[in-house]
Amino acid sequence: MIAVGAGALAAKAPDVSETRLIIAALIGIATIVLLIVVLKLHPFLALTIGSGVLAVAAGIPYPDAFTSFSAGLGTTVAGVGVLIALGAIIGKLLIDSGGADEIVDTILGHTTVGRLPWAMALIAFIIGIPLFFEVGVVLLIPIVMLVARRSRVSVILVGIPALAGLSALHGLVPPHPGPLIAIDALNANLGLTLGLGLLVAIPTVAISGPLLAKPMNRWVPLPPPESILGEARQDEGTRRPAFATALMVVLLPVVLMLSRTIAESLGADKTGTGKVFVFLGTPLVALLITSLVALVAFGTALGRSREEVSVLVGASFMPIAGILLIVGAGGGFKQTLVDSGIGDVLGQKLADAPISPLLAGWLVAVLIRLATGSATVATITAAGIVAPLAADLSATHVALLVLAIGAGSVFFSHVNDAGFWLVKEYFGMTVGQTFRTWSVMETVLSVTALILVLLLGLVV
Repeated sequence: MIAVGAGALAAKAPDVSETRLIIAALIGIATIVLLIVVLKLHPFLALTIGSGVLAVAAGIPYPDAFTSFSAGLGTTVAGVGVLIALGAIIGKLLIDSGGADEIVDTILGHTTVGRLPWAMALIAFIIGIPLFFEVGVVLLIPIVMLVARRSRVSVILVGIPALAGLSALHGLVPPHPGPLIAIDALNANLGLTLGLGLLVAIPTVAISGPLLAKPMNRWVPLPPPESILGEARQDEGTRRPAFATALMVVLLPVVLMLSRTIAESLGADKTGTGKVFVFLGTPLVALLITSLVALVAFGTALGRSREEVSVLVGASFMPIAGILLIVGAGGGFKQTLVDSGIGDVLGQKLADAPISPLLAGWLVAVLIRLATGSATVATITAAGIVAPLAADLSATHVALLVLAIGAGSVFFSHVNDAGFWLVKEYFGMTVGQTFRTWSVMETVLSVTALILVLLLGLVV
């Protein structure tokens, strides 16, 4: 989506050679990588500076260097920022009401020791739908430790499946920021991407989680923990929501968005009933409805006053401020790529390359991920580079391109990724053990998701 002001800038951009544009893109991306990795600058500032450097290197006049960036930032925050904010409200209420704990306790209460890895993957998969990855880790790791201690099993055996569930949702399934960014950049169908994302995520989690955890447990035999780092959060003196209620709220936006896709695919979107499903399945409407339902189900219905619920909603916005800024700056960088003509040049080069567009999207995301350590930055940058490829693809393959980029964005987490250190500290592992567990799991997850995306590309 290109703003009017940004489009006008593109029209005035001087003619430059393809070589200069490619060099400008490399300089811009290298600037971002160096600022994040070497100077440890916040990704928001790095993306902002990198956008300006890219614009100047591409031949855009200095006074207009940040015109496209500003337009792209505003467009991205307007399109994706509201969805992220609504998702944060749902996640905050789910956690503080004890709804997440109710889901966990109910599933674990019906699970034998031998099936614990599968139960932890299921828990992470369900809870991970409305939660950001970092929030999910902080919430689930204490539960992982508690389960490992009570059942006297290795932390790896139950922890890796939980991390796989969270990571797969983070990279593949909206309303997480990465998939939303790619959907917006490629003009993909959100409901279709959501459905295919879930289809890819389920076997991906099974392979990279419970199945991989068994041999990994032999590679890194961590004993059950004696103490637990962190604790589950729940307000004292409040009732928990019922399991069915908590599950209903978590799955409500998924059901609404998928219903829209089904109505459109059946050609029923022109009927009165179909129009209702299309409206309710619009991402903003689906998440807004779910947020309002959560205010009641996780708030006033449990005895909280309206004032207390309002305070919780306000508190949900603080943790996502940084995410919104990074996402917005990424949208600005993407728009600079597009308006300078670099996106078209790089997209054409990738289109002419003897590889599938899906593989091209994955490879670009992998390279940015390895360089910056950020899945979000990898998704933003890759989506901007491969956006021209989406123009000639069917709606289904555009959705698969989003998933390929998302799969590449979680490839091989290492020392430049905050998630690497978060997992290391919570699990009490050495750097080497973290590489042999977390990093390997992320790599298997990324490659498995890519293979499934490529297979789907052959049949749909």
